[in-house]
Amino acid sequence: MVDTFDALAHPARRALLDELRMGPRPAGELGASLDISREAVSKHLRLMAESGLLIVETQGRQRIYAINPDALAAVDTWLVPYRASWDQHLDALETEVARGRRDTDRLSSNRHPFSKGA
Repeated sequence: MVDTFDALAHPARRALLDELRMGPRPAGELGASLDISREAVSKHLRLMAESGLLIVETQGRQRIYAINPDALAAVDTWLVPYRASWDQHLDALETEVARGRRDTDRLSSNRHPFSKGA
């Protein structure tokens, strides 16, 4: 069985997932923008469904695919500690950028002491 991370590893599968962000769609409407065969699209969709990333519903002769939010929630949960680490780094960077702007503003005002109504 393929896990969610394996299913997300291939760029074509991520592109199919992007197509499903707006809601469920029939298999025939998916993958038109990809430069791969219909058979390859079907294979990717099947693998994504087997991994639990997609939910498949049969309506007549159509297979309707939708994102399984529980699978994405599991990925999001796994990302939490990484996100926290990046948030700390980005906060530190934001502090340094603000400090640099203050220093630049201070230097600019010191260079032109008579520019304000002299």
